[in-house]
Amino acid sequence: MTTNPHELDQLTVGRAAALVGVSVKTLHHWDAIGLVRPSERTGAGYRVYSGEDIARVHRVLVYRELGFPLAEIGRLLDDPAVNARAHLRRQRAELLERISRLQTMVGAVDRMMAASRTGLRLTPQEQAEIFGDDWQPAWVDEAEERWGETEQWAQYAERAAEKTPADWQDYTATAEALNTDLAAAKRAGTVPGSARANALAERHRALLARHFDCPHTMHVCIGRTFVDDPRYADHFDAFEPGLTRWLTEVIFANAEAHGADPAPPADPAPPAGPSSQAGPSSRLRSRPAPRSE
Repeated sequence: MTTNPHELDQLTVGRAAALVGVSVKTLHHWDAIGLVRPSERTGAGYRVYSGEDIARVHRVLVYRELGFPLAEIGRLLDDPAVNARAHLRRQRAELLERISRLQTMVGAVDRMMAASRTGLRLTPQEQAEIFGDDWQPAWVDEAEERWGETEQWAQYAERAAEKTPADWQDYTATAEALNTDLAAAKRAGTVPGSARANALAERHRALLARHFDCPHTMHVCIGRTFVDDPRYADHFDAFEPGLTRWLTEVIFANAEAHGADPAPPADPAPPAGPSSQAGPSSRLRSRPAPRSE
């Protein structure tokens, strides 16, 4: 018995499913709804997939990966007005963009995993000694719940993992000294946007940057949080009445001097970063998230 060479390029539903990485059930469903139908038959009458059919299956898979519903995919594939080559170029660009986003997310996860493996766990006693008796671990839980998926939180976890108790003590002392200087400047009538105020704003931004990258746009978001959350006012205003509002104005003026627009967006998004909503004390910016062992 002779074999038709054309049949060598024909695939049964089982072989087609294995080739493209979907189930036989999926191909049967796509056949039933007219999305991809095997267009040829063997000499024995079995329906088989041609090379063009397999190419259509691959196009369906790409569209499905991009989130298109099956009904929309069918219309796109069957519309003669659609430029297939141009559409494939757009598909490729969208896939590359998705790959880039996923790679960024993987990098953030890797850094957080590394921080968890090598990170320092401060004991409750060490936390109280460094951050004060009012320290509450729940503040970190609150921050992680809100910002845990951001790049800034990944940076915070990575950098915090490298700090020793001595590093945290130094950081806390630096933060307290800055708060004292901010209060003194406020009492002296220092005007936001002046050289002295801008220098203090840069010290504050540099302090935050020890935890995560803090460009002026990020600094504005954090400054906005200070006035939106009354717990920050409770802390800052304990150094000097009205310090919270004044500090925010100082941050905004300095950011504007560096080309950042301090005006809130039309649909304000919450500021990204673990330190902007960690609890009622600005000293939280110097406090590490407790590590789970």
